[in-house]
Amino acid sequence: MKKITPQQLKTAVLMLLVLFVFKTTLQAQYSDSYIFGDALPDAPELSARGEYKVGVRTLEFVNKGQVDVLKSKAGVDAIYDRPLKVEVWYPANLAEDEKEIVAYDQVFGVSNDPKRPLIPFQFSGRAARDAKPKTGVGAFPLIVVSHGYLGSRLLMTYLTENLASKGYVVVAIDHTESTYRDASPFQSTLFNRGKDILFTLNQIAELAKPKSKSFLDGLADANNTALIGYSMGGYGVLNAAGAGYSQQAATLFTTMTGGSKAIEVRTAGNPEFIASQDERIKAVVAFAPWGMQRGVWDAEGLKGLKVPTFFVAGSQDDISGYEDGIKAIYKGTVNSERYLLTYMNARHNVAPNPPPAESYKPERARDYAHYSEPAWNERHINNINQHFVTAFLGIQLKHQDFGKYLLLQPNSNEKNWTGFPPRSSVGLELLHEVPAK
Repeated sequence: MKKITPQQLKTAVLMLLVLFVFKTTLQAQYSDSYIFGDALPDAPELSARGEYKVGVRTLEFVNKGQVDVLKSKAGVDAIYDRPLKVEVWYPANLAEDEKEIVAYDQVFGVSNDPKRPLIPFQFSGRAARDAKPKTGVGAFPLIVVSHGYLGSRLLMTYLTENLASKGYVVVAIDHTESTYRDASPFQSTLFNRGKDILFTLNQIAELAKPKSKSFLDGLADANNTALIGYSMGGYGVLNAAGAGYSQQAATLFTTMTGGSKAIEVRTAGNPEFIASQDERIKAVVAFAPWGMQRGVWDAEGLKGLKVPTFFVAGSQDDISGYEDGIKAIYKGTVNSERYLLTYMNARHNVAPNPPPAESYKPERARDYAHYSEPAWNERHINNINQHFVTAFLGIQLKHQDFGKYLLLQPNSNEKNWTGFPPRSSVGLELLHEVPAK
């Protein structure tokens, strides 16, 4: 055996040290540069960002003369002006020195809960604040996004930014009395979700009209709209798109509010609900929609959903339920062409951004759990969601030839799904049903 000289040993140690520093630096750069929604090496094909740069702006609306169910007493409804803040992502024209990067302000915790005090934090996104809109190419389809309870308009930036880069105007709502900052009793969320969504759609439609003096003038096509909702947002988008609440839901609401019957205007068969059906809504994406296990939905109400719908669920969802929850809703929407994408062994968090670094501290374990999935990599879930939502909405709103990405064998383990890198489409199921004749 050849003897190693001290100089050779010194050189070898030095080389190992250089390799270690180089590897550590690469890992740090990858970690530091990653932004929610970036495509991982195993991301499916349609998760990649689109051709457009993305701008983002914040708008504030007021829906005047609304029922204030939190102050209703003895069956008499109070009235208030309901504020709504929204975030708008859109295709943009960026100047040469304008960076496609933004800092979003968010909080952990729950307002008025001393055990989970609000703690502010920031995270980055790939959009330019207040950038000039992309003009001269026509209006872009509109997407309205509704968060969970509790949540915020910034809960799914990995998806909202991604869709804007593909030629959509995306509007996410902060549902008053349902965010981390203003958490209030549940009856407000039960009543206001569908109403907030339709109000926001109307507001954007007005701003998109010619000579509105808004940056949205001619930018958004409200006549070609999709709704996306998660959890209570899923509950809301189903109702806004035509699924009426059950009489059992109305009874539950009346009990919770001490007599208010305000929610009856959103129940199946109610004349006001029937009149509110909006032909501008062409498609729905419902992540883990809530309510089936609580009797919110019944067969008659679910028949009212007639637009194409893409459901996303975890097979172990312990908030909305699966077999008797989300999958039962999927089966009951018999008048809709629909899909059900299931993450096997996932629970409820199949829609949010990944847990931010600030939630890694042991004392913030409940906040970490608000974003995390025990059996799945959240970044991988985000990429898969981008892929399938792009395919579904591309077909429904843009008539793009994306059928091959949805016409798949149900079990992803049997054969690698179209658009997925080899060996990467595991643990998934995709079901498809056409409307009943």
